[in-house]
Amino acid sequence: MKNFASVAALLLLLCFPVAFSGHDYGQALSKSLLFFEAQRSGVLPRNQRVTWRSHSGLNDGKSSGVNLVGGYYDAGDNVKFGLPMAFTVTMMAWSVIEYGNQLAANGELGHSIDAIKWGTDYFIKAHPEPNVLYGEVGDGNTDHYCWQRPEEMTTDRKAYRIDPSNPGSDLAGETAAAMAAASIVFRRSNPAYSRLLLTHAYQLFDFADKYRGKYDSSITVASKYYGSVSGYNDELLWAAAWLYQASNNQFYLDYLGRNGDSMGGTGWSMTEFGWDVKYAGVQTLVAKFLMQGKAGRHTAVFQKFQQKADFFMCSLLGKGSRNIQKTPGGLIFRQRWNNMQFVTSASFLTTVYSDYLTSSRSYLRCSAGNVAPSQLLSFAKSQVDYILGDNPRATSYMVGYGNNFPQRVHHRGSSIVSYKVDRSFVTCRGGYATWFSRKGSDPNLLTGAIVGGPDAYDNFADRRDNYEQTEPATYNNAPLLGVLARLSSGHSGYSQLLPAAVPAPVVVRRPMPIRKPRVTSPVRASGPVAIVQKMTGSWVSKGRTYYRYSTTVTNKSPRALKSLNLSIKNLYGPIWGLSRSGNSFGLPSWMHSLQSGKSLEFVYIHSTTPANVAVSSYTLA
Repeated sequence: MKNFASVAALLLLLCFPVAFSGHDYGQALSKSLLFFEAQRSGVLPRNQRVTWRSHSGLNDGKSSGVNLVGGYYDAGDNVKFGLPMAFTVTMMAWSVIEYGNQLAANGELGHSIDAIKWGTDYFIKAHPEPNVLYGEVGDGNTDHYCWQRPEEMTTDRKAYRIDPSNPGSDLAGETAAAMAAASIVFRRSNPAYSRLLLTHAYQLFDFADKYRGKYDSSITVASKYYGSVSGYNDELLWAAAWLYQASNNQFYLDYLGRNGDSMGGTGWSMTEFGWDVKYAGVQTLVAKFLMQGKAGRHTAVFQKFQQKADFFMCSLLGKGSRNIQKTPGGLIFRQRWNNMQFVTSASFLTTVYSDYLTSSRSYLRCSAGNVAPSQLLSFAKSQVDYILGDNPRATSYMVGYGNNFPQRVHHRGSSIVSYKVDRSFVTCRGGYATWFSRKGSDPNLLTGAIVGGPDAYDNFADRRDNYEQTEPATYNNAPLLGVLARLSSGHSGYSQLLPAAVPAPVVVRRPMPIRKPRVTSPVRASGPVAIVQKMTGSWVSKGRTYYRYSTTVTNKSPRALKSLNLSIKNLYGPIWGLSRSGNSFGLPSWMHSLQSGKSLEFVYIHSTTPANVAVSSYTLA
């Protein structure tokens, strides 16, 4: 009778969800997505919601002959580090894959997909050839010497890459995982883009697997900041798992089965998961494949993967043979510097694993006994609630959420007056003297940012120079998207083991505001100049692909155009058919005006996507 009662209690825990209350998880989700907009590099879109930011890094990659404009700044500095950026995108994509319906119910699916695409658009640029990947722009040493807004940084923007002679299997593998996971996200809403991402993922995995090596041995400037301690075997397994999920190609499932033992997937018993160490993530995904009945002849190996996944989950709950340390307030604690990254990533894994177990009507096997999957979800909730303010200090570690949150974040952009408000130049060292050392609150609210968090005793000092505790990072926020979506929506009653089907986002079309173009005479909002670009040819020289672009400029006005000036950005090659003066381009010297209804054509050649051509000014005859 006692055994029957235990089984009945377990079934109740399996079938009924945990009740969630107390915090507004939907609001926290919306705020957390805003943080990614604050971290954007490149030309900001017209629908940018973090309005104190402006365009930055517009010449990134130019000195290397490649367009590397875009992507994300990783944390409180202005460097674009490829490894943590790729992990950020992988985790955002995983959140959408698992909880797309819940994100849609909260009205945040579109913003989540936009955040992913901001990263994948950059990765496409950073992967110009099958065996070449740019893994960093700028370097931490020169960047950290200065305290400047990204919009006017004067630090070195050198681009660093990996290739067959300078391999980086961890970097290429993580980027392959990001592209593969993102391809699932776009499968329904943008099939062509999804196929493009998957093609890049295939190439990057082949590159990573064929030319093996640690990326920080090739991009040595990264080693001090994002050194690959775990090596590259975990990223190769991680990428294979995501490529199998994205393509259903048996090759990648066999790769996991063949290499699970030799590459550590079945051997490492983990107590952390993050941008460096992926084993717990791999073990969770492979356990999912096993629960889905896909293991086939690899069942014995995949069961060992699942045992290690169980070990990780049990250690978080304090029910394992080696448990993770927790603060007196209940927060898991891994290290002093940015401990919160491990909190959010662990919370995500426990959330999805809880749903996997529930969907398969299974339970967690710990050394302390069998555990209902609902306890994993309760653990994730406890960690999120701590982040949002349920802690001994009653402090929210998400900027802008609640009434008591960090005011002096270690972040260059938020700590210096907005470039849009005051364009007075902030010098490299002057930024430290004027802005970094200020005792006051940040002039710009870094809404949604998850900072590094408290120490092992729940203590926290809200000081800008306390970078271990007050610096945020994109990879802190990325795993939290899925957890917050899950907690905000309760139980949706669908099987987490069914094939992923991300809903297409609902596009809300709003009338665009009419902006006055910079002209020397009044014009209609539509403007009298039409610009059309097209690629007219391509060829390969010395391993690099070059493209010829033809651009047609047409006068739609009933009057002649004179003194036409064009702005051409992201141009990395020769141009013919225009006169040039500094950074401005005008009519060719033999053409004094462009008559009504007439067109002129100019051409240029470079090895990347089309340049940005726009009208700067003109006069009407």
